[in-house]
Amino acid sequence: MTVMLQTKSLAKAFTLHLRGGLRMQVLSGVDLDVRAGECVVLSGPSGAGKSTLLRSLYGNYRADAGSILVRHRGTMIDIAGAEPRTVLAVRQETLGYVSQFLRVVPRVAALDVVAEELLARGVDAPAARQRARASLLDLNIPARLHAIPPATFSGGEQQRINLARGFIAARPILLLDEPTASLDADNRAVVIRMVRDAKARGTAIVAICHDADVRDAIADRLFVMTPNQDAA
Repeated sequence: MTVMLQTKSLAKAFTLHLRGGLRMQVLSGVDLDVRAGECVVLSGPSGAGKSTLLRSLYGNYRADAGSILVRHRGTMIDIAGAEPRTVLAVRQETLGYVSQFLRVVPRVAALDVVAEELLARGVDAPAARQRARASLLDLNIPARLHAIPPATFSGGEQQRINLARGFIAARPILLLDEPTASLDADNRAVVIRMVRDAKARGTAIVAICHDADVRDAIADRLFVMTPNQDAA
């Protein structure tokens, strides 16, 4: 299987200015390969750096050392040292991220929040809205809510909007941060199916998932992380 995402000797530390400049080394020497069609679940206790790694892979955190190679347009691009415009292009076409929380856009209907992902990729408006509608219904968001801005939705409903938005663009690489944290059993089952369908299409997935049943259902392998105790 083709390697879609790879880190080499990845390191990330944070400086705690309110603690006298204490330097906390969170990631050190992380080597990770993720191939097309597999789901790698990050595993380890709180403080092991799982969220830091996921955000580093997306480029939200700048790496201190090492590389983050993403297969984009057939070429491996190191986004750890890439220009911002390159990182944005990779996100637009190749690398998706589904966080636990929806960044609510005021006065934008739920349907349009999801359809926007397709419109940005050149899909015409009627087709984008039709596919967005089907995705929302699949995630048990009833039609009566599609025209309503999701700011007033429950946490579980907002997470499902986020999932619909993240999966609909079918990017080759997908990062999932606790995708079922706010969901009931029926909707967890839907997400498991969505992940399996994405893997069948060849999507490479990295996930954080503390729900053991969901983790066991989607993971092809675990990437075990341990807390880094070094501080300077």
